[in-house]
Amino acid sequence: MKKFLILLTLLFAFSAGVFAQTSFESVQTESGLVSGKTNTNGDVYIFKGIPFAPPPVGELRWKAPQPVAKWIGVKQCDQFGPSPMQNKPVPFSMWSQEFLIPEKPISEDCLYLNVWTASKSAKEKRPVLVWIYGGGFTSGGSACPIYDGEAMAKKGIVFVSINYRVGIFGFFAHPDLTKESGNNASGNYGLMDQIAALHWVKKNITAFGGDASNVTIEGQSAGSMSVNCLVASPLAKGLFQKAIAESGASFVASSVRGNNMLRDAEQEGVKIAQSVQANSIEELRKKTAEELLQKAQGFRGPIVDGYVLPETIEAIFEKNEENKIALLTGWNEDEGLLFGPVKNAEDFRKELVKQYGEDGKAFLQFYPADNDSTAAVSQLQLSRDMIFGVQNYTWANVESGHGSKVYVYRFTRKVPATGEYVKYGAFHTGEVPYAYNNLKFVNRPWQPVDYELADTMSSYWVNFAKTGNPNANELPEWKVYDSKNKMIMILGEKSSLQTIPDKEALDFLYSRMKGK
Repeated sequence: MKKFLILLTLLFAFSAGVFAQTSFESVQTESGLVSGKTNTNGDVYIFKGIPFAPPPVGELRWKAPQPVAKWIGVKQCDQFGPSPMQNKPVPFSMWSQEFLIPEKPISEDCLYLNVWTASKSAKEKRPVLVWIYGGGFTSGGSACPIYDGEAMAKKGIVFVSINYRVGIFGFFAHPDLTKESGNNASGNYGLMDQIAALHWVKKNITAFGGDASNVTIEGQSAGSMSVNCLVASPLAKGLFQKAIAESGASFVASSVRGNNMLRDAEQEGVKIAQSVQANSIEELRKKTAEELLQKAQGFRGPIVDGYVLPETIEAIFEKNEENKIALLTGWNEDEGLLFGPVKNAEDFRKELVKQYGEDGKAFLQFYPADNDSTAAVSQLQLSRDMIFGVQNYTWANVESGHGSKVYVYRFTRKVPATGEYVKYGAFHTGEVPYAYNNLKFVNRPWQPVDYELADTMSSYWVNFAKTGNPNANELPEWKVYDSKNKMIMILGEKSSLQTIPDKEALDFLYSRMKGK
């Protein structure tokens, strides 16, 4: 009897092991079976290039994403799908190759997503985090090395990264497109791709061991602006419960993206059609992607189209009509982006007075220009605060005022570097490898403090995705932010809770940017 029980125990253990190893060898989605692969240790299943919409090409160019046709058999999903149509990625400024998409494939056929799961069965219902990349709405893709989801999956969540159309393919409005849409709107195809991917998650993620009722959306830069738009959009209602927004929002009108009006965008679309000698949408759809990409350069982004975004972000939040979520948001210490050469102190002072009149002198209280050195620093800080700081700061204040739980951070770690990269410090996007515990994908002279910070940040992010609260016993306490205490987590060589250091400057800047 004793031998029988031992044999039975071993048989059960073997069966359980086989189940653990094979439970995700193929997964049933609503469109068909998909297979992936495991990581080196065999404890994370990885699915890459799962289609969530058919290729938006030909007649589907500039249309809302459509349902995926069902397939027979098992679709092998072990390679990233193509990145969205865009220019060839070339390292520039602060961004080395690790922060860019692969050189190929790049294609209009780009609507794919990726899943990392360490679940042992579909019954686990692990929290889900959906990543939305940045790139100024003109570039980017989920195949970027620093967006790998294995480390996050090992910490207990199901990690999903998605593609969406960018540039003229994702954000192009035209009167004829508005007429044919059925919604009297055009232009926000990239946002509609994101919403379609979230619908896919809601319908399918349970099969990967995820909890469709516990979804966090996260983005950085244009991805953070996208998160802001999704929180505001009625079309995204019920698709997520929490949001992480890193360096980007569209509350203040001088932030161009997110406040473009449909009629203005349509007229720009008419000019683009004329520039490529297209007299109709049919002719535009026959143009090659390369020609459109070449002749329609420039910044693009979400449009107030009356459908995906019924009103401006600010107006939707002022009416308290946004989707209710818990929010974790913040920005980096050194992410000021200057579009042009640094001005000397005298020219910087003159520019402020010219642009803001008497208020320009008040700017100098917070952004001094006593000499050329301080003026150079002030220009970077002013750029940081205008493009990012005041946006996420305003979002935190508004969301907190609506009764939502809000956690705010400032990333201050000067990312280790050599050569030309030393000057960039805690640069724009520099926090992402830390947040996902992915330092191994970036070729920098990392120090022990960096690995510690990456483990801390990724734990905060995972905890927030799980419960809406980043805290755990082993981590420095991160208190809820409100408009009175304004306590934020400084994420640097030593993480600590502090009162936001430049509250007065941000309040002043907000009032001037709003014309108050």
